[in-house]
Amino acid sequence: MSAVAYHLDPRHGLDGLTVREQEIPAPGPNQVVMKVRAASLNRRDLMLMDGTYPLPATPGIIPVSDGVGEVIAVGDNVTRAALGDRISASYFVRWIEGKQSLAQAGEQYGATFDGMLATYAVVEEDSVVRVPAHLTDVEAATLPCAGVVAWAALTSPLSVLPGETVLTVGTGTVALFGVQHAKMLGARVISITSGPEKAELLRKLGADEVIDRNATPEWGQAVLDLTGGAGVEHVLDGVGMPTLPKSLQAAAYGAWVTTVGAFPAPEGQNNGDLLAGKFLTVRRIAVGSRTDFEAMNRAIAEHGMRPVIDRVFPLDQAVEAYRYFRDDNPFGNVVIAMPE
Repeated sequence: MSAVAYHLDPRHGLDGLTVREQEIPAPGPNQVVMKVRAASLNRRDLMLMDGTYPLPATPGIIPVSDGVGEVIAVGDNVTRAALGDRISASYFVRWIEGKQSLAQAGEQYGATFDGMLATYAVVEEDSVVRVPAHLTDVEAATLPCAGVVAWAALTSPLSVLPGETVLTVGTGTVALFGVQHAKMLGARVISITSGPEKAELLRKLGADEVIDRNATPEWGQAVLDLTGGAGVEHVLDGVGMPTLPKSLQAAAYGAWVTTVGAFPAPEGQNNGDLLAGKFLTVRRIAVGSRTDFEAMNRAIAEHGMRPVIDRVFPLDQAVEAYRYFRDDNPFGNVVIAMPE
């Protein structure tokens, strides 16, 4: 296949994803050109496609925030990358560390800056991140969004401590990274899922206890029972408003509850007083900074952790990859690999 790039026309579903030939781009000052080796899909890529993501996609944008590749050209003044480096890019183009500004939140690869679903990608030097050497390209491509958001949820502003209990809700890629990160941090992990097959996969991934929400609809109380009534210190809710009431029920006094899902509450759901007199912190976060990404990579390299991969598609089957990710309930990351 010659060099190509996919482009997204939002609100047209899979019909809005089209492919065009691509010339090798030239970097501007403080820019890096990478030959993409693999790109990984996230739920936000589906939301950008159907117009439900909070930030609208620029029409004609090259989609997908997550990818890995080899540096083939650098612009003037670049010091963070050199020819031949294997790199990724942070989800937010210029959020390096600290509190995120609204302007930084609006600069995202695959939404307002061209992303990774192409033979070549241009990234700003501020977002360049080197990936752990032990990971394959397919594995490394999964890190920038789901990996970093799970890491940021469990490490900032207060990190999970050894011996604490973390509750993960759901089996999307954020929740799966959450299980792996929590175990690296020395925590006990309780996971909520939707069936026995996924429950067994979560146990193999490292979850200490798994609750099937279909078999145990009142799983908030079940989590309290597993913790002797105390609740969990950290909740990583990868679903959002539909599960938040029970996540709050399962939380301990002084807990941190992080929700990363964008689903609205089910129609007609009346949550009442969700806090029920508890003093805790509930937050909704937006991935993480470049500094978070780099800290996560150091931990992944130290522990030899490997992301969960469900299926890999070739670049010429990118539309099929989107369809599979949307419709087939994968367990793990769906990755698009570029031809050699």
